[in-house]
Parts: sequence; C-alpha cells; structure tokens
Amino acid sequence: MNKPLRRVAVFCGLLVLALLFRDNWIQFVRADELNAHATNKRVQIERYANARGNIIVDGKPITGSVDSKDPYYRFKRTYVDGPMWAPVTGYASQAYDANQIEKIEDGILTGNDDRLFFDRTLSMFTGDEKKGGNVVTTLSGAAQKAAFDGLGDKTGAVVAIEPGTGKILALASTPSYDPSSFAGYSGKDEKAWLALENDKNKPKQNRALREIYPPGSVFKVVTAAAALESGKVKDIDAPTDTPEPYKIPLSSRNMVNHANGCENASLNQALEVSCNSVFAKLGDDVGRDKMVEMAEKFGFNAEQFTPVRSAASVYDKKMDRGGNALSSIGQFNTATTPLQMAMVTAAIANDGKLMKPYMIDKLEAPNLDVIKRNEPEEMSRPVSQKTAQQLQQMMENVVSNGTGSRADLNMDGVKVGGKTGTAQHGEQNSKRPYAWFISYAKTDQGSPVAVAVIVEDSAGTNREDISGGGLAAPIAKAVMKAVLKTRS
Repeated sequence: MNKPLRRVAVFCGLLVLALLFRDNWIQFVRADELNAHATNKRVQIERYANARGNIIVDGKPITGSVDSKDPYYRFKRTYVDGPMWAPVTGYASQAYDANQIEKIEDGILTGNDDRLFFDRTLSMFTGDEKKGGNVVTTLSGAAQKAAFDGLGDKTGAVVAIEPGTGKILALASTPSYDPSSFAGYSGKDEKAWLALENDKNKPKQNRALREIYPPGSVFKVVTAAAALESGKVKDIDAPTDTPEPYKIPLSSRNMVNHANGCENASLNQALEVSCNSVFAKLGDDVGRDKMVEMAEKFGFNAEQFTPVRSAASVYDKKMDRGGNALSSIGQFNTATTPLQMAMVTAAIANDGKLMKPYMIDKLEAPNLDVIKRNEPEEMSRPVSQKTAQQLQQMMENVVSNGTGSRADLNMDGVKVGGKTGTAQHGEQNSKRPYAWFISYAKTDQGSPVAVAVIVEDSAGTNREDISGGGLAAPIAKAVMKAVLKTRS
C-alpha cells in the first residue's frame, strides 16, 4: 500500500474510533443526563404513558389519573379537593412538570424508581400495564379540612404537628389553586396556568412552608425559653425589674406597650398580657449570641425538609443591642415560616424535645409492599423538661386568663396552651398587620397536636380589629378539636 492510501486508511480508522467512542459516551456516560433532559419529549411521553400511583391520606387517595385518549400524553393527573390539598401534593402537569411531593416522589409515582425494578420486570412477563407506587402521608383529613375551612377567604396558612413524632397533620395555605386545572397541555391548561402565574395574590405560593413573616408576639415564647435556660429568670412569677417606659438600647425611643400592668411584671404576667417591654429587656439581658443559639435550637437560620423544602426562618446574627431587643419581641429582622412556629410550639408541648417534622409516612410498591417507612427522628432539645413545663404553664395561663381565650376547647381532661401575636410590617408599620396564634392541646397521654396559624389578610376586617386572638385562635381551636375527635 502506498503512502497516501495508508494515510487515508489511518484517518478513516481514527474516525471510526472517534465514532465508537462518541457513541459509547452518549449511551453509557450521558444516558441518565439525556434521559432526564427537559427537552427530551420521549421522557415526558413515557412519564404519562401509564396511570400514576396515588398520594394517600387516611387510607384514601387524594389523587387519581384519567385516560385522556391522547396519542402522546395518555394519562392526566386528577385531584380530590385539589385546592385544599395543593400545599401538600403540589401539581403534576404534562406541560409544566411537577413540584412538591409530586416531584420529589415522581419515581415512585410513575413506577420508574429503581426500587420498583422487580415490579416492572414482572409486568413485562405477565403482560400487565406498568403501575406507579403510592405515597402514604402523615396528614389528617379532618385536621386539614378544619384548617382550610377555617382560613376560608382569608389569606394565610396553618401547620399542625404531632409533637411526639413530628408528623405533620395539617398543611394549609390560602388562597389556593386546583392542580387539575393545568394538569394537561391544551390551550385551556395554558390559560389556567398563566392566570395563576399573573395572580397578584400568589395562590401557587405555599405560605405554610415558603413564606416568611415577622412573627410578632408569638416569638416571645422563644425569648422566654432563652431567659429561663440562661438563668436570667428563675421564677416565672417573680418581678422582672422592667421599668415603664423601657428605653430601647442604643436608641432614644421607648418601647411601646399595648397592654397595661407591664412595669416590673413577672414573666408569667408579661406573657399573659403580651408586654413588649419585658421581653425586649429580657432579650437584651440574655444577649444576642444566646438568643441566636436558642432560636437555632428551635430550627431558625436553616432550611427544613419535610421532605418538601421549607424556607429558612431568620434570627439575625449580626444586629446590635437595639436590634436584638426588637427581635426579641418578633420584630426588626426576625422572620419565620408557619412551619417554624409550629415546631417551636411542638417542642414546648413535647417537654423540650423537638422532633423532625415530616409528612410522608411510607412509600408503597404497586402491590402495596412497603418500600420505605419513615420513623420519628429527634432533631434537638432546645430546652430542658423543667423549662418546657414552665413555658406550658405560662401558655396555658394565656388561654385561661389572657389574650388566647378563644382557643380554649373546654373539654374535660384537655389543657390548651397558646400565644397570640399581631405583627406589624411595612414602612412605618403602614401595612395591615398579620394575626398569629400558636397553640397545643394536651391530655394525660401527652400532646396530640401543636398548631401555628397566620392570617395575612382578612377581607372586610377593620385594621383595629385584626388580632391573633380574634382571627387566628378560632382556626387553631378548630384544628385541635378535629385532631382530638379523631383520637377519641
């Protein structure tokens, strides 16, 4: 072979080798990446070729699938009471992908998860259609309905937790949306999606997990915990040596109280009537670093995963003394999710032990075999049992004698502890305040439920009538009552 032909042969050989290398690289190295690529329509077509598994509450599905007879996307997702459950399920849309549980557990629900390999293989031999597995939640249908109905046409959120396990019993957010309205990919679905995207009320926002608010006076239970744990307060009924007026540190301004009898009030009395001055002074006495430490033990300054991600609540680590005093009453830079305040309440109700919140109990194969079961997991111990029980005593006093009376269940053998909050926000506090309420119910068997409620806005309510005790406490009461009824 002459020299030119040898060069051509070598060049062609290199091209063949390059082609083989490229082909193997695509098929083996990049296979997973390409299979999951957003523009790979075959993945989407395959995803909706079979009925999805279901999300289960109280043993019943709150989702379904309907055969749309479409040549490409055959099965479309349906939802039972979609707006009520949307903050839990999220959505699964042929055109707009999925979010929340529908996205996180997509592999189980579609049947594509590696843990369902045996089921897929078996169906190939039996000729059965591929099926998705199920996601069984910890949610209580009765508690969720009480939360959703309680919010009604208000803008807000509710989270209820079982303190001893961390199981999420209710997760409501309003205004909400129906995930069925854009589950397909027609022009009608696109119109529904765009309407939600452009809605200034943000119905697709999960306010229970993703919105952070100034907590106002409900944060005072965290400040009380820090004061007791640090030893700054040893007796909850002893005077706190708080002057009236109390000047904010590093400022010429006085702390404003909206209650009477705050001068030198005890911690117990200060929580009952919600004295700003007492808690601002205690926050300053404890100091910023110790306040940060206590807040973080409860879960602040970190995202939570339920497994749906919750935004990180904030207690500023770098503020000055004045900022810390204001933060100690739930203002300044302090911001929290409703989930976070439910966690604080649950830890207090559970005698100081904070359990990791979660909303998926187990994952099931199509034949109902359990693939994975989630077990309760301790997250931290923010306070001692003694401190927790002192906080319970004070919170129960708030309901019995103070601003939280509308949450009292008046049930034999049931104690209710709570704390109201009205959080100012906006420039010069110009916007309508938020109404908060946190509470727990407790029997001689322990606490079955802790609740956090925020009412962001309530149409038709005058500004001066907005209060945690007036707007949020009745909702918390309804949720606690629903949980207790299911366990009686």
